[in-house]
Amino acid sequence: MTFQQIRPQKGSEIVLQQIKLQIETGTYAPGSKLPTVVELAASFQVGRSTIREALSGLKAMGWVDIRHGGGTFVTNPLPIDSSSLFDHGQTLQEVQEVRRFIEAGCASLAASRRTEENLTSLMQILRTMEASLENEEESEQADICLHLEIAKASHNTLMIGMMESLTERLQQSMKASRRLWFFAERASAEKLLQEHRDIVDAIEMKDEQLAAEKMSQHIHKVDQVIQKLAKISTDAF
Repeated sequence: MTFQQIRPQKGSEIVLQQIKLQIETGTYAPGSKLPTVVELAASFQVGRSTIREALSGLKAMGWVDIRHGGGTFVTNPLPIDSSSLFDHGQTLQEVQEVRRFIEAGCASLAASRRTEENLTSLMQILRTMEASLENEEESEQADICLHLEIAKASHNTLMIGMMESLTERLQQSMKASRRLWFFAERASAEKLLQEHRDIVDAIEMKDEQLAAEKMSQHIHKVDQVIQKLAKISTDAF
Protein backbone atom coordinates (compact mmCIF):
# COMPACT_ATOMS: atom_id res chain seq x y z
CA MET A 1 0.00 0.00 0.00
CA THR A 2 1.28 3.45 -0.87
CA PHE A 3 0.46 6.63 0.98
CA GLN A 4 0.27 10.17 -0.30
CA GLN A 5 3.06 12.32 1.01
CA ILE A 6 1.84 14.99 3.41
CA ARG A 7 3.42 18.38 2.94
CA PRO A 8 3.95 20.24 6.22
CA GLN A 9 2.20 23.59 6.25
CA LYS A 10 3.68 26.86 7.35
CA GLY A 11 1.87 28.86 9.99
CA SER A 12 1.12 31.61 7.47
CA GLU A 13 -0.54 29.10 5.13
CA ILE A 14 -2.84 27.88 7.91
CA VAL A 15 -3.73 31.46 8.87
CA LEU A 16 -4.35 32.31 5.21
CA GLN A 17 -6.74 29.39 4.81
CA GLN A 18 -8.58 30.21 8.04
CA ILE A 19 -9.15 33.85 7.10
CA LYS A 20 -10.13 32.86 3.55
CA LEU A 21 -12.71 30.44 4.98
CA GLN A 22 -14.12 33.16 7.23
CA ILE A 23 -14.52 35.44 4.22
CA GLU A 24 -16.19 32.67 2.19
CA THR A 25 -18.63 31.87 4.98
CA GLY A 26 -19.54 35.52 5.55
CA THR A 27 -17.82 36.14 8.87
CA TYR A 28 -16.06 39.00 7.10
CA ALA A 29 -18.33 40.53 4.46
CA PRO A 30 -17.14 42.14 1.21
CA GLY A 31 -15.83 45.62 1.96
CA SER A 32 -15.48 44.99 5.69
CA LYS A 33 -12.31 45.72 7.60
CA LEU A 34 -10.33 42.85 9.09
CA PRO A 35 -8.95 43.02 12.63
CA THR A 36 -5.54 44.61 12.96
CA VAL A 37 -2.33 42.62 12.62
CA VAL A 38 -1.90 42.79 16.39
CA GLU A 39 -5.44 41.52 17.00
CA LEU A 40 -5.09 38.70 14.47
CA ALA A 41 -1.74 37.68 15.94
CA ALA A 42 -3.34 37.44 19.36
CA SER A 43 -6.32 35.47 18.02
CA PHE A 44 -4.18 32.95 16.16
CA GLN A 45 -1.42 33.01 18.79
CA VAL A 46 1.28 33.55 16.19
CA GLY A 47 3.79 36.28 15.46
CA ARG A 48 2.93 39.44 13.55
CA SER A 49 5.23 38.45 10.68
CA THR A 50 3.15 35.28 10.18
CA ILE A 51 -0.02 37.39 9.96
CA ARG A 52 1.57 39.84 7.53
CA GLU A 53 2.71 36.98 5.29
CA ALA A 54 -0.78 35.47 5.31
CA LEU A 55 -2.38 38.82 4.45
CA SER A 56 0.12 39.34 1.62
CA GLY A 57 -0.92 35.97 0.23
CA LEU A 58 -4.61 36.87 0.47
CA LYS A 59 -3.91 40.13 -1.34
CA ALA A 60 -2.04 38.26 -4.09
CA MET A 61 -5.01 35.92 -4.43
CA GLY A 62 -7.46 38.80 -4.72
CA TRP A 63 -9.26 38.37 -1.38
CA VAL A 64 -8.15 41.52 0.44
CA ASP A 65 -6.86 45.02 -0.17
CA ILE A 66 -4.10 46.27 2.12
CA ARG A 67 -4.24 50.03 2.56
CA HIS A 68 -1.07 51.38 4.07
CA GLY A 69 -2.01 53.19 7.24
CA GLY A 70 -5.67 52.30 6.76
CA GLY A 71 -5.87 48.59 7.50
CA THR A 72 -6.88 45.50 5.54
CA PHE A 73 -10.27 45.21 3.84
CA VAL A 74 -12.12 42.33 2.18
CA THR A 75 -12.37 43.00 -1.54
CA ASN A 76 -15.72 44.11 -2.89
CA PRO A 77 -16.79 42.34 -4.98
CA LEU A 78 -15.15 39.08 -4.01
CA PRO A 79 -13.17 37.15 -6.62
CA ILE A 80 -15.30 35.59 -9.37
CA ASP A 81 -17.69 32.86 -8.17
CA SER A 82 -16.70 33.65 -4.57
CA SER A 83 -13.46 31.79 -5.10
CA SER A 84 -9.87 32.78 -5.48
CA LEU A 85 -8.04 33.21 -8.71
CA PHE A 86 -6.24 30.00 -7.80
CA ASP A 87 -9.40 27.96 -7.62
CA HIS A 88 -9.29 28.58 -11.38
CA GLY A 89 -5.55 28.10 -11.57
CA GLN A 90 -5.75 25.88 -14.63
CA THR A 91 -7.25 28.72 -16.66
CA LEU A 92 -4.50 31.10 -15.63
CA GLN A 93 -1.96 28.35 -16.25
CA GLU A 94 -3.28 27.96 -19.79
CA VAL A 95 -2.90 31.69 -20.37
CA GLN A 96 0.69 31.46 -19.13
CA GLU A 97 1.43 28.57 -21.48
CA VAL A 98 0.13 30.58 -24.43
CA ARG A 99 2.13 33.60 -23.29
CA ARG A 100 5.34 31.61 -22.99
CA PHE A 101 5.21 30.29 -26.54
CA ILE A 102 3.96 33.46 -28.20
CA GLU A 103 6.15 35.88 -26.27
CA ALA A 104 9.34 33.84 -26.59
CA GLY A 105 8.73 33.83 -30.34
CA CYS A 106 8.03 37.55 -30.32
CA ALA A 107 11.25 38.23 -28.41
CA SER A 108 13.28 36.14 -30.84
CA LEU A 109 11.81 37.88 -33.88
CA ALA A 110 12.19 41.27 -32.19
CA ALA A 111 15.90 40.60 -31.71
CA SER A 112 16.18 39.80 -35.40
CA ARG A 113 13.97 42.55 -36.81
CA ARG A 114 13.82 45.42 -34.34
CA THR A 115 14.48 48.90 -35.63
CA GLU A 116 16.11 51.78 -33.79
CA GLU A 117 12.63 53.21 -33.34
CA ASN A 118 11.48 49.97 -31.70
CA LEU A 119 14.52 50.01 -29.42
CA THR A 120 13.87 53.63 -28.44
CA SER A 121 10.29 52.74 -27.50
CA LEU A 122 11.42 49.77 -25.42
CA MET A 123 14.02 51.87 -23.59
CA GLN A 124 11.43 54.55 -22.88
CA ILE A 125 9.07 52.00 -21.36
CA LEU A 126 11.90 50.65 -19.19
CA ARG A 127 12.53 54.19 -17.94
CA THR A 128 8.83 54.52 -17.16
CA MET A 129 8.93 51.24 -15.24
CA GLU A 130 11.93 52.45 -13.25
CA ALA A 131 10.29 55.79 -12.47
CA SER A 132 7.10 54.09 -11.25
CA LEU A 133 8.60 51.42 -9.00
CA GLU A 134 6.65 52.80 -6.04
CA ASN A 135 3.40 53.13 -8.00
CA GLU A 136 1.88 49.67 -8.43
CA GLU A 137 -0.77 50.67 -10.98
CA GLU A 138 1.60 52.61 -13.25
CA SER A 139 4.26 49.92 -12.97
CA GLU A 140 1.77 47.20 -13.94
CA GLN A 141 0.62 49.17 -16.97
CA ALA A 142 4.20 49.81 -18.10
CA ASP A 143 4.92 46.09 -17.73
CA ILE A 144 2.03 45.25 -20.06
CA CYS A 145 3.09 47.94 -22.55
CA LEU A 146 6.61 46.52 -22.69
CA HIS A 147 5.40 43.03 -23.59
CA LEU A 148 3.12 44.42 -26.29
CA GLU A 149 5.90 46.64 -27.64
CA ILE A 150 8.18 43.61 -27.96
CA ALA A 151 5.47 41.98 -30.06
CA LYS A 152 5.34 45.07 -32.28
CA ALA A 153 9.12 44.89 -32.69
CA SER A 154 8.72 41.41 -34.19
CA HIS A 155 7.17 43.04 -37.28
CA ASN A 156 5.03 39.95 -37.71
CA THR A 157 1.45 41.06 -38.21
CA LEU A 158 0.03 37.72 -37.08
CA MET A 159 2.08 37.75 -33.87
CA ILE A 160 1.07 41.34 -33.18
CA GLY A 161 -2.58 40.52 -33.84
CA MET A 162 -2.48 37.52 -31.52
CA MET A 163 -0.93 39.58 -28.73
CA GLU A 164 -3.38 42.42 -29.19
CA SER A 165 -6.34 40.03 -29.18
CA LEU A 166 -5.10 38.68 -25.84
CA THR A 167 -4.55 42.13 -24.35
CA GLU A 168 -7.54 42.17 -22.01
CA ARG A 169 -6.87 38.67 -20.73
CA LEU A 170 -3.16 39.40 -20.66
CA GLN A 171 -3.70 42.44 -18.46
CA GLN A 172 -5.59 40.39 -15.89
CA SER A 173 -3.07 37.56 -15.80
CA MET A 174 -0.02 39.82 -15.80
CA LYS A 175 -1.31 41.94 -12.93
CA ALA A 176 -2.09 38.79 -10.98
CA SER A 177 1.29 37.33 -11.91
CA ARG A 178 3.17 40.38 -10.63
CA ARG A 179 1.40 40.25 -7.27
CA LEU A 180 2.06 36.52 -6.97
CA TRP A 181 5.68 36.87 -7.95
CA PHE A 182 6.29 39.55 -5.33
CA PHE A 183 4.55 37.50 -2.64
CA ALA A 184 5.93 34.01 -3.29
CA GLU A 185 9.46 35.01 -4.29
CA ARG A 186 9.82 37.87 -1.81
CA ALA A 187 10.94 39.69 -4.90
CA SER A 188 11.35 43.40 -5.30
CA ALA A 189 10.13 45.60 -8.11
CA GLU A 190 13.80 46.26 -8.91
CA LYS A 191 14.42 42.55 -9.49
CA LEU A 192 11.45 42.30 -11.83
CA LEU A 193 12.65 45.40 -13.67
CA GLN A 194 16.06 43.76 -14.13
CA GLU A 195 14.45 40.72 -15.76
CA HIS A 196 12.79 43.02 -18.28
CA ARG A 197 16.08 44.84 -18.85
CA ASP A 198 17.76 41.51 -19.61
CA ILE A 199 15.14 40.76 -22.26
CA VAL A 200 15.51 44.18 -23.87
CA ASP A 201 19.32 43.94 -23.71
CA ALA A 202 19.18 40.68 -25.68
CA ILE A 203 16.91 42.34 -28.23
CA GLU A 204 19.29 45.29 -28.47
CA MET A 205 22.21 42.89 -29.10
CA LYS A 206 20.11 41.12 -31.74
CA ASP A 207 20.67 37.82 -29.98
CA GLU A 208 17.58 35.86 -31.00
CA GLN A 209 18.27 32.78 -28.87
CA LEU A 210 19.10 34.76 -25.73
CA ALA A 211 16.03 36.98 -26.11
CA ALA A 212 13.77 33.93 -26.39
CA GLU A 213 15.48 32.25 -23.43
CA LYS A 214 15.20 35.32 -21.20
CA MET A 215 11.52 35.76 -22.03
CA SER A 216 10.76 32.07 -21.52
CA GLN A 217 12.60 32.04 -18.18
CA HIS A 218 10.75 35.17 -17.07
CA ILE A 219 7.32 33.66 -17.72
CA HIS A 220 8.32 30.20 -16.45
CA LYS A 221 9.11 31.70 -13.04
CA VAL A 222 5.56 32.99 -12.87
CA ASP A 223 4.26 29.52 -13.81
CA GLN A 224 6.08 28.05 -10.82
CA VAL A 225 4.65 30.69 -8.50
CA ILE A 226 1.10 30.04 -9.74
CA GLN A 227 1.45 26.31 -9.14
CA LYS A 228 2.91 26.89 -5.68
CA LEU A 229 0.14 29.22 -4.54
CA ALA A 230 -2.58 27.12 -6.15
CA LYS A 231 -1.37 24.29 -3.92
CA ILE A 232 -1.50 26.51 -0.83
CA SER A 233 -5.01 27.72 -1.68
CA THR A 234 -6.52 24.28 -2.21
CA ASP A 235 -4.79 22.29 0.54
CA ALA A 236 -7.14 20.93 3.16
CA PHE A 237 -6.51 21.58 6.80
